[in-house]
Amino acid sequence: MVSEIRLYSESEFQEKAQQYSAVLFSRGVQVSMVQVEKLNARFLRLNPELALCVDGSGLWLCASGMKMQPDWVAEVPRLKRASLKSELIARACNLSEKPVLVDATAGLGHDSLLMACLGASVTLVERHPVLFTLLEDSLNRAKEDAYLSQVTASIQLVFSDSAEYLKQLNDQNQTVDVVYLDPMFPQRDQNQQAVKKQAQVKKQMQLLHMLLPEDGEMDLGDALLPLAKQIAKRVVVKRPRLAVFLNNESTTYQWSGDACRFDAYFQPGL
Repeated sequence: MVSEIRLYSESEFQEKAQQYSAVLFSRGVQVSMVQVEKLNARFLRLNPELALCVDGSGLWLCASGMKMQPDWVAEVPRLKRASLKSELIARACNLSEKPVLVDATAGLGHDSLLMACLGASVTLVERHPVLFTLLEDSLNRAKEDAYLSQVTASIQLVFSDSAEYLKQLNDQNQTVDVVYLDPMFPQRDQNQQAVKKQAQVKKQMQLLHMLLPEDGEMDLGDALLPLAKQIAKRVVVKRPRLAVFLNNESTTYQWSGDACRFDAYFQPGL
């Protein structure tokens, strides 16, 4: 877990950078603010270490000459094309029934945004303070977008360890319609058969992998599946098409696409 990180900004965005710094500090991250003359591609190439930066578009994660943010506003064209019939995830999560859904592996939140657009009430759970702050910033900017403002009304962010959050729901005898799991590091599942790796991981995923080092089974998602099955009528796991089952548990039903599949585990007693 990141405990200290640099935050770059130009002078005109210093006030905004200070606000982000205060928020991150409240979440246990020590921020070293650095004012730079010009925050551009050349500067990022010359400063390749993992850091944050602030500009007119908000908060970014940067490293190795690249920068990224969840940027939910950029997802609008995809959302406008999406439908309950065209999206595998919609069938897997039964979005036509407008479920109450917990995304316990939030990532960049793009799948949750899509599911909220298609009718779900979504709670995203994220434990990493930097990633949570990036998600929060993207959510706040999405609320100002004419198209996304209605979608974001169905989205809630929770800053918590997913395992602890699911345990808490179970202790309180609360159930949800769907728990959605999309583990960050499926390529390292135990006993996984050989899966062809992409020549280069997407820029966003490269930076996320730098931010979120693999630190045990929790990041593989194995420990989340039995917890999710205790409180959800349906647990849906997104996997690479050829990957082994999460936690080596055979699925109840499966929807497969060209690159990925959705494994569903039904709990009819809930």
